[in-house]
Parts: sequence; C-alpha cells; structure tokens
Amino acid sequence: MTVFRSGGRTRLSNSSAGRIRLPSPPSVETRPSRVPCPRPSQGRAQRLTRDRHFSELQPSSWRAADFRPRKWFQLSGRGGKAMHKYRPANMNPNNRFNTLEEIVTPYSSDNDAESVDLQLNTLEGEDKNQPDLIDTNTSHTPETSRKGFKDIRHPEPQEPPGVIMIEKLIHSIREYLKSDRKGDLEKLAFLRSLSTLSHAIPYDETTESFIHEHLSQILNAITILVQQEPLHSLFSPVRQELFITITDLSCQDINLLLGSDDRSNLFSDVIKSIITLPSIKTLSILQTVMPSVQYDTESLYRQTFQAFCEMLQCLVIQDPHLENLDQILEHMEPWLQSTKDHERERATISMSQMLGCLSRHLNLQPPLLFQKLGSLVALMALLCGDPVEEVAQEAAEGIHYLLHITLKLKGITADRKSRQNIKETMKRCKELLDISNIKEFYSSPFKIAQVFEVFLSPNELVQFIVTTLDGLKNLKHPCTQQSAGELLVTLVKSAETRFEKVPDIMRAICDRLPIISQPSARQQAINIVSLFISRPKYTDVVLNHLLFYPIPFDRHLAELWRTLDIDLPSTTWILWRLLRKLQKCHNVDQEKMEYIAVAATEALYEIFVGNKLQAATYRLFPQLLMALLIQVHHSIGLTMSDITVPDDVCPSNKAVSTSTPLSFAIQATKTLLLRTSCWYEFHIMEKRKGWNLLEMEYFHLDGVSLLANVLLEKHGMLAHKVLYLLIPLLNRGNEKHRLTSAAFFVELFRSPLARRIPKRYTITRLEEWLYHENQQFRVLSLKGMDSLLCYHQGKEEAIKGMIPAILSNLSETNERIVLFSINILRSLLDTMDFTTLKTTMQALFSLFSDVRPNIHLFAVNVFGDSIKMVKHKDKQDIEGQILESLIPLLLHTQDENDAIVEESNRVLTICGHFLKWKLPREVYNKDPWHSNPSGIGIICKFFEQKCRGKCNIMMQTMNYIKNHQVQLKRAAILFTGLLAKYMDHNELRMKGTEWIEDVLRPLLQDPEPSVRIIACQALCRVQKAGAEPEPTPEACRMRKFFKFIY
Repeated sequence: MTVFRSGGRTRLSNSSAGRIRLPSPPSVETRPSRVPCPRPSQGRAQRLTRDRHFSELQPSSWRAADFRPRKWFQLSGRGGKAMHKYRPANMNPNNRFNTLEEIVTPYSSDNDAESVDLQLNTLEGEDKNQPDLIDTNTSHTPETSRKGFKDIRHPEPQEPPGVIMIEKLIHSIREYLKSDRKGDLEKLAFLRSLSTLSHAIPYDETTESFIHEHLSQILNAITILVQQEPLHSLFSPVRQELFITITDLSCQDINLLLGSDDRSNLFSDVIKSIITLPSIKTLSILQTVMPSVQYDTESLYRQTFQAFCEMLQCLVIQDPHLENLDQILEHMEPWLQSTKDHERERATISMSQMLGCLSRHLNLQPPLLFQKLGSLVALMALLCGDPVEEVAQEAAEGIHYLLHITLKLKGITADRKSRQNIKETMKRCKELLDISNIKEFYSSPFKIAQVFEVFLSPNELVQFIVTTLDGLKNLKHPCTQQSAGELLVTLVKSAETRFEKVPDIMRAICDRLPIISQPSARQQAINIVSLFISRPKYTDVVLNHLLFYPIPFDRHLAELWRTLDIDLPSTTWILWRLLRKLQKCHNVDQEKMEYIAVAATEALYEIFVGNKLQAATYRLFPQLLMALLIQVHHSIGLTMSDITVPDDVCPSNKAVSTSTPLSFAIQATKTLLLRTSCWYEFHIMEKRKGWNLLEMEYFHLDGVSLLANVLLEKHGMLAHKVLYLLIPLLNRGNEKHRLTSAAFFVELFRSPLARRIPKRYTITRLEEWLYHENQQFRVLSLKGMDSLLCYHQGKEEAIKGMIPAILSNLSETNERIVLFSINILRSLLDTMDFTTLKTTMQALFSLFSDVRPNIHLFAVNVFGDSIKMVKHKDKQDIEGQILESLIPLLLHTQDENDAIVEESNRVLTICGHFLKWKLPREVYNKDPWHSNPSGIGIICKFFEQKCRGKCNIMMQTMNYIKNHQVQLKRAAILFTGLLAKYMDHNELRMKGTEWIEDVLRPLLQDPEPSVRIIACQALCRVQKAGAEPEPTPEACRMRKFFKFIY
C-alpha cells in the first residue's frame, strides 16, 4: 500500500520503504546542490547570477513539495468535491506592502550598482506620483508569486489523501505516540504519515483538530527523535524526513521550531543534528568501514542537507514580519562563527540559500520585527574573508542577496520625512559600488562595510561591531581576525557620527579582551577604543564607561589604557578630559571619596606606563602634577571601603586588601615624574624620604614643598608653568585642594618670576591666610612672607603692616608658626619704629623660657639682633628690658644644647656692650659651674653689684630652679645660694628668706644626687645670710689684716 506524499513522491509502507532511491552525485557542470563538497574553482562574479543560483537548489531528479502561496486542492471522498484555496499565514492581499517589483527591482541585473540605481528611480517616481511608500490597497500579483515560488518546489499539486486514508494516517500517528519501541522504520513511517496528513489540514477539520490537540505530544516525540539521532554518523534518512515534515507543517501554519522555549530548544537540536555531522570525507570513510549500511552516505547527506536548507527557507518566507529570520539568525550565529571549517561551511550555505530565497519572495507587512540586520551583515562580511574558498564564495552570494533585501527594507520602512535621506544614502551606496567591480567588492570585507554602513541604523551599527568583535576570537584563522579588524576600523571611521550606544560597544570590547589571546587581534580591538575616544563627541562617554570597571584594573583593561593609539592632535584632549574628571572630585567636600577619582588616578598611571601620550603628558604636566598631589592629600588614611562605589561596580576582595587610594595616587605621581624626565626630582624625593612625607597627614605639605623646591632647582621652566597655573586655583576646590596648591605656590616664591606676580595674588592672599582658622594656612602664609622677604627686596613695606598679627602668633602652640614668625620679625627689624621694636623684644624675651629648643634659640638670636637696632636716644628706655634678660642668658650658658650656649654667650656679650659693662672672663668659661665654685662666685658677685637696685635678679634666678633640664636647675640653685651670700643681708632679712627656703627644701629629695647636694649647700647659705648681719667694711678690713698676720 502506498502512502501519499507531498512533492509527487510515494513511499512504500512496508519494510522496503526503509530504502529510498537517491540521485547520483551531481556532475561538475550542473552543480545541482550547494553543499559542502569538492567543486571546481569558478569565478566569483559568474557564480553570483540569480538564475544560476536558484537553478542549483534542487537536483533535477528530485521533485520537492510545493511552497507556492496559492494551492488548489480537490477533496474527493463520500462522493463530494470541494475546492479550497490555500494561502500562507498573514498573506492578506488587502493589508500588505507593495510587491518587490513595485518598489525595488534588483533582479533585472546582476550588477548591484544598477539595482541601487533602479531603486533611486523608483523612489524619485514615488515622490512625484505616490503619497507614501506603502500601498495597502494593491492586490497581490499571482504571476510574480507563482513564478518565484516555483523555483523552490517544482511539482504540481496532486490529489490529496481521502477520508479513509486520513483515518489510517491518524491511527498510525497515534500508535507511534503510544508505542515504546521506535526504530528507524517506525520513525520514518511516523514522519511520513505526519507530513502527508498535514496536506489535509486546509480542507479537513478532523485533521486540523487532531494535529492541534496532539501538537504537544508530536512536539515531544520529534524532540526525542532528534536527540536520538547520532551526531557522528548519517546512516538513515530520518533527518531528511524530519526536515521535510517540519517544512510541510510550516506550510500549514503549524510551527514546531519557533515560539516557546521548548520549540526553541528543539530548533537548536535540529540545527545541531545536521551542522555538527562529520565532513563528507569522514562520512564516506565511515561507510567503507561499515559495508552493511543500506544508503549511499554522500547522496543521503546531500539530500538531507538540502531538505534542511528548504526547511529554513520555508520558515523565513512564511513570515511577512521577518520575526522568524531574527530567530533563525540567533540559532545559526554560533555555527557561522564555528572554528570547524565544515560546520562553518554548512551554516554559510544554508544562510546564503535562505537569503536568496527571501530576496525573491519579499512580501512584507508591518510591523517588521527583524532586529539583527547589523549582526547578519557582520557575519556574512566576515565569512567573505574566510580562508576556506567555498565558505567565502557562499558568503559573497549571501551578501549579494542581503544587499537587495536591505534596499527593500530601508525603502519600505522609511517615512515621508526620511525619504530624502534614503535617496542620499542610496546615491552614496551606488557611488561606492561603482568604484570596484563586483568580484573585488565581495572579496573585500572592508568595502562591504562601507556600503552597508550607509543603511545601518545606530542600533544595527552596534550589532555589527559586537558581532565583528566575536570574529577576533577565532584563533584558528588569522585571516578572519584580519578581516574583523578591517571591518571594525572601516565601519567606525565611516559612521563615526552616527553611533548612539557607544557604552555598549565599549562593554563588548572590554568583555572580549580576556578571551582574545593573539596580540594583533587584541590591538585591533583596542584600536576601536582609540578611534572612539579620540572623537570629541564620544570621549566622555568612553571614559565614563572605562572608569567604572573594578579597580585596580585587571591586566586586560590595563593593557587597553597603556596601548591606546591616538593621533597626536587628540592626545591632549583625551588626557585633559580624564584629568578634568579627577579635578571635579576635588571641588567638593564629601564624607567618602568618589569612585571615579580613584579610577581616574589608576587610568592616568596606566597611561603614563604605556607612554603613548607622551607629548600630551609634557604639555599638561603642571595640571597633572597638581591634580595627583591633591589626590594624594585626599587619599591619606583611606581604604577601599572608604570609597563611594556605584551599585554596578564591586571591587574585588584582592583590591580591598592589597591596594589603597593612596597607593594609586603615589604610584601615578612617581610615574609622571619618570615619564617627564624628572629623574633628579625623583631621586631627591627618594633620598630625603619625600614620598613618606607625602603619605603622612601632618607632613604632607612638607613633601609638597620639597618637590616644589627641587623642581624649581632642576627644571625651572616646568616650575614656572606650575606657578602660573596655581594663581587661579588657590581659591578653588575644597580645603585640601587649596592647601596643597598653596604649599606648592608659596615654595615657588623663591623664583625670580614671583616678583612679577601682582600684589593681590601674593601679599593680599598671604594676609588672608594669616587670619585663617586652619593653622596650616597660617603656616603657609608665614612661610610665603618669609620667602618674599628673603628672595625679593622691597617687600618689607607691604608686609610691615602685618607685624601685630605676626607678634600674636608667637604665643601659638604650633612650633612652625612661632619659628616662621620669629624669622619674619628678624627680616623686618630694620623697618620697625622704637615702639614696635620694644614690643617685639618683650615678645621674644617671653620665649626665653620656652622648652622647645628651636624656638628658644631663634628667640635669643633675634633678641640679640634687635638690641643692635636700638638707637642711641632710645637706649635708656630699653635698658630695663636688657637687664631683665641678663640672668636668663647667663643661666642658659649652662644649657645642654650647645647651640643655645653659644648663642646665649653671644647675646650676653651684646648686652654687656649695650650696658657698657666689661663682663668677667669666667662668663665664657665652658666648664660647668659646679666644677668651678670660685669662678661662679666672681660671676655672681659681679652681676649682684651691677644689678643692685635695678632689677630683682634673685627672682629671675628662682624661676629656673624648677626647670626640666638638670643643668639649668643645678646652675640656678648654685647661683641662688651664692647670690644670697653676696646680697645685702639687711635687705634679704627685710624681705625674708622663707620663700627661698620653701623653694629649695623640696629639692633635697630630688632624684638627681648633684641637685640634692647643691640644694643643701644653697639652703645653708640662704639660712646663714638671713641670720647674720652684713659685715661693715672696717670689720672686713680688720679681719683681713689679722688673717694676714697669722
């Protein structure tokens, strides 16, 4: 018994049906089927003709099913006849686009340029005669459709199965769905029954109801059937029958492959079952190894593959919205990029045939749902440069058809406003096509990119780039990588103004860099980033994307920053924009540091390491240096947890534990110095621990000053550029920004160019800082005044007005403020009047008892210099101040600090000259007083006699008894005891000695033995002096006389 089959073929239902009669391999001349098999080389231009392409689709001996949109079936059964017209889904003649011939007529010539010319003529005619490109009232043209579809499935319709046969087919299908044992014969019978039954759907309600009710079971059975087919061999026609069955069901609007997830998974399995088969050569070898195989493997493969191609064609032409094409491309894309030549060849052939079929039968209806034109163009263009000649030829034909499909799509989807743009686009396309012949065009991927670029929308351009980037991963074929690189560069340069989703492109490149291992391919991908970032329109967009990757950057992103290849005119712009992103983070006070500040610092470091932007780095050196120093200041004491991290960026645990924002800023600053040839500055910073100073909160400004000082010393030109840059920056940004800028600024006052800076930027600003509540600003103000006074004459008058504020700073606890104030006062002594000078001397004298050695030394030194500034007429008024300073100076000649001892002796001499005293030579004896009692007695007696009635030297001495220095304490105690001996005893008794004894007694318990001994002696002398009257001069002379006699 025979089973009716679409396409005019019959298959026996008995066991002999397991063997089908396949045509012999095609001759070279006819090339009946484009399948991966050896073929003679042909000219590519010759192979691109339309009629020849589709005449090769089918073997002459094989009559396939009819896909024509209008089929007439005659129903015979139960004595009645009915005529039903079959129309593919969604082909309503009252609601569709104009036919292909009405709008685009690309098939009248094999020359693509002429096709574009025809399209232009059509558009121009429509502008004159038609209100729009869409004509919803145009009826379908039967001649066109029949003629086109007949190219695919030749046979004429035959009498469909009768009612009895339908019942038998349904019974057969049910039995298969219920049975457990399913061999190849059962599978073939099931598929053929399902295929034959599908022809009765248009006119038999029972058939339609049965298939729809059992559709899930049928889908599950076919899924299991596909999964059971071996992927390493082809020994039965089950796959072929499966493809034919799916095709027949699709013609009846029953889609088994597209829609739900289950159907999509089945589609993937179906494609995999044919694409992953071994090559024809391998299949032939398997047949020789297994002689029991019933079929000619090569012929079976050819027909199976052709059935698969027809299945895809049926799926795509059945959908006027092109949604199926979108899904087919999604499933085919991995195979078009396969690293196996035979898999890539099969995928290319099937796609090329499908595009050829679609180009002949475009019958579109809105809405158009094909969203992957850019990906499809990129895939086919890459395949045009494939190393396998057959793949390249098939891809070239596919590109040929795709160009005409694109012309049709863009012509139809254009609205009235964009029609003029479409005209201009097509004119440009024609110009590009006229440049080279068709063979050269299809063999050059970058020329393909030039032509298609004019038609691609911004979204499609992104698809093109992302898909082409995937071509860089093909490590097996370097030529594919080369083609991908050419495509990328050409497209970006041609369409540089039309990209909208640049972040998506950047994300695609960064995500693929880790899996592109070949250096040249990686550089091609990075070159695309270079092209985008060098265009001012996209610079900020690219930077914003690249900076929001986890820090520290991985080695792939670091390589991207280091190897940016940018034209010289653009390098400064890019570096400036990156610098501005860092600077903006320094303008506001925030509890946490912004993530972009750390990322920009890390990016600058990588750029400096790569040294690709060297010229721009030299040009922007002042701005870069200051920005990085300010970033160092902001980063002190912070960890990665103190950074405000965006939601979509999560630094790795390694980054948190091993890196800090400060380390990024320091390494970027070091690299900047090295890349700008500041070797001496780098060496001095290392030698003097300058980097350590920069990393400490309290000493950071010292590190900045050291760097500014050495930069001025070695590279004055660079320092001067920084100086002029800082003038407008001193009042910008937050406090740390201003502090770092001010520290660098005041250090450069040593430069001769500082004289040219207007007063409002120097003196006025320093005066503002002098009253600032932040002590660091006051230090910088005083330091700046000191530098101006030391290196520039004539600045004294401008600064003299700030002396009262400077004097008030002498009482500060900050040692640096006091030291700078004393130094400034020294420089201003010549400009002071007597009143100011006297006030200054009093303030300096108050520092004689300061425990900080440097302050004491500076105060004594300037005090001595101020004595020299006293004029003769004012000496009497200042004498009391000089007398008050004698005992402190005398006692400090016993200080533990040698510098203070030396300076005290010097100033004591100045005081002696001022008072016209001749000091005893014992004053200058360097031996300790307690080792020379006689010498200290002479000194004590001299000062007691000179100061008697003028100042209370006993009180001055007593102030030093509690000094923390043992030497000073010991000297004061010794001097107190001797002073009591040489004082006027009557005066001493009148004032009383109890207050002196109260001070000395606790010292008897002092932990230092020498202090206890000297205190005991001094206490005895004081008590004795208070108890005995002072001897008269006569008695003294008589005592000396009797001592002389005896």
